[in-house]
Amino acid sequence: MTPQYELRMLVETTSVWRLEIWQLPSAATPRLKAPEQVATIQGPGLRIAENRILKRLAREKIVLGSLKPGKSKSWPMDEEVAMTLGLLFRVLAPMRNLDRIRQVADGVEKMSREEAGYWLGMAMHREHPRRVLASLRILLTTP
Repeated sequence: MTPQYELRMLVETTSVWRLEIWQLPSAATPRLKAPEQVATIQGPGLRIAENRILKRLAREKIVLGSLKPGKSKSWPMDEEVAMTLGLLFRVLAPMRNLDRIRQVADGVEKMSREEAGYWLGMAMHREHPRRVLASLRILLTTP
C-alpha cells in the first residue's frame, strides 16, 4: 500500500504551460479527502529545467506531447519519482541563475528516497516553507 501520485500538464496558451504533481486520496493516505497539490513549475523555472525534467519523465515512460490551449492531461506517477520531481519543482521554481539551477538539480537527483521525502515534507508542512527551500538551495550550492 503506497501513496498515489499524479502528474498533470495544463496548457494555457501554445507557449504557456505548467506541470503539477498531486497526491491523490488512497488507503495509504487516509487524511486526504481530496487531491492535494505537491508542487508546480511553470514559466522561467520550467523553461530552464525543461530538458532535465523531460528526460526524467521519459525514463518513467511519460511523454508529454502537445496539447491544445485550455486542455490538460494527467499521468499516474511512482512515489519516488513524484517526491523527487515535487522537490525539484519547489526548489527550482523561483531560481534564475543557470549554474545554481544545475547544482541544485544535480543535488536533488542524487538524493535518496528518504532524503527527498524529508525535504519535501519540510517544504510542504512547515509554517515557512520558503526558509526550508532557501536552506536546501544553500546546502546544495555551497562548495
